[in-house]
Amino acid sequence: MITAARSELSRYLRTETVGGTLLLIAAAVALLWVNSPWSAAYETMTDAVLAIPPLHLELTLADWTKDGLLAVFFFVAGLELKRELVVGELADRKRAALPIIAAVGGVITPAIIAYLVGYGVPGMDRGWAIPVATDIAFALAVLAMTGSRVPPSARVFLLSLAVVDDLLAIILIAVLFTAGLSLLWLLTAIACFAGWWLAQHKRIRTPLVYIPLALVAWYALHEAGVHPTLAGVGLGLLTRVHKDPGESEAPATRWEHLFQPISAGLCVPLFALFASGVPLNSSVFGQLFTDRLPLAIIAGLLLGKTIGIMGSSWLAIRLGIAKRPAHLGYRDMFALSVLGAIGFTVSLLVAELALDDEAAVELAKAAVLVTSMAASLAGSALLLRRGRVHQARRDARALEREQ
Repeated sequence: MITAARSELSRYLRTETVGGTLLLIAAAVALLWVNSPWSAAYETMTDAVLAIPPLHLELTLADWTKDGLLAVFFFVAGLELKRELVVGELADRKRAALPIIAAVGGVITPAIIAYLVGYGVPGMDRGWAIPVATDIAFALAVLAMTGSRVPPSARVFLLSLAVVDDLLAIILIAVLFTAGLSLLWLLTAIACFAGWWLAQHKRIRTPLVYIPLALVAWYALHEAGVHPTLAGVGLGLLTRVHKDPGESEAPATRWEHLFQPISAGLCVPLFALFASGVPLNSSVFGQLFTDRLPLAIIAGLLLGKTIGIMGSSWLAIRLGIAKRPAHLGYRDMFALSVLGAIGFTVSLLVAELALDDEAAVELAKAAVLVTSMAASLAGSALLLRRGRVHQARRDARALEREQ
């Protein structure tokens, strides 16, 4: 009975609606907490140090959620991307090309707009990277709640776009925020990746091999000076997605079912709790629309992501490089492009890494939160309208068949 209950809970947590709702609740709790008389307790919690002396790791709880728990989130993202590329919708090259091109456009355009708007502002030499990422959990949750009547291909497009988008953002993190690279530790991480691939190739199933490899890969990247969340993406992409004869599930599918509830129910909400504690007062709201740093982030996310995703998609389809997703029109894709402007998890992470001034970090986070909420509301309205259009078409076809 306990096993059945646990299985049902896992299934429940695997739904995008639940994962996104937990993320929003955690962010709301952080915002309310840090803007309450008990804000000192929140700061004490986030700054508390959890050390592992033998490994010379001394990280705050906020850093553990950012560096450790998000590695699980990106492992699940890597598994989903690998599955879609090999056996899913993206196995078709032209269909795979569209979300990849859209993701590239959705990274380059916001970066350019943010850099131009914030040119000369302290911190924008790296702060232009803040609006480049779409939040997978948040965007898919909004789609699940308000886009249930649009074709299923919408979810595949948005998921693939967001995963590639976040992968590009993680590569930017590795390039921009790597200081004092240690070649020895980097080679250690590469050896762990090679060991993971070999274990998959040899069909080794015991977790006694994979857990140490994952932990050492994470630690090696951390010590190498590379952001350790890259370990999650790399290991996910190296996992086998084809099942062998006699196997009920391929390792990628099995591990996705195992870790996705942990990611959605624990890792992402905890990160949101520790990262979303931004003081919001009249001064902050005034600066959001007068200070060039938040204006650059808002313009990059809201305008850059929408224009970059939609523009590059339209151009790729018109040039014949890519195929439009099945049963989706350009208006549907525009609604999904607006959802692409929801930058939360990775945008908050990049804000902490890119900016040195604490006041600037809080202002950047406020800009990300406000813009993500605006994008979610606008995207929801567009999706509800498109859902009614698709439902009317389905009803009309059903009536024709009856007649």
